[in-house]
Amino acid sequence: MEPIETSTSQDPAAGSLEELYVRHAPDAVRLAYLLTRDAALAEDVAQEAFIRVAGRFRHLRSMGAFDAYLRKTVVNLCMSHHRRMRTARAYAERERARIGGREASAAPVDVETREEVRAALAALPERQRVAVVLRFYGDLSEQQVGDAMGCSVTAARSLVFRAMETLRRRIGGEER
Repeated sequence: MEPIETSTSQDPAAGSLEELYVRHAPDAVRLAYLLTRDAALAEDVAQEAFIRVAGRFRHLRSMGAFDAYLRKTVVNLCMSHHRRMRTARAYAERERARIGGREASAAPVDVETREEVRAALAALPERQRVAVVLRFYGDLSEQQVGDAMGCSVTAARSLVFRAMETLRRRIGGEER
């Protein structure tokens, strides 16, 4: 059997799983990085998402929707990670307060616009950050954002609107 170079077939034959990985993994890693801001974690999340979607490969309704399934799985895994981290931070803060140790956390001042945007984006509530990343970085429609986040189009539109208002305020009212 010869290796498949490029295939436009929707048939889940032996080689197509590898093709799907090669085609979709870089986008999944980039999306995960934007949502987690950690390169190593982004790679782990993207691989975990791919494994989960590939495990249900035969059950996918449409092979053409593989990227949507993968994107939704990446978003869900990132949100789960953030929930776990929030719980861990809350516990650590409670313990630090109980013990009496107070650590000063001085954030460095960002002078570049890029760093200012990253910081403002990182400060957004998780769902707003996810909505903005999917809408503008992922270039998804409001419907696709809603589908990926498991919410209505109206809720997705509202999340993006509130996030953009917050970003404009934090960055000094600049509009693009």
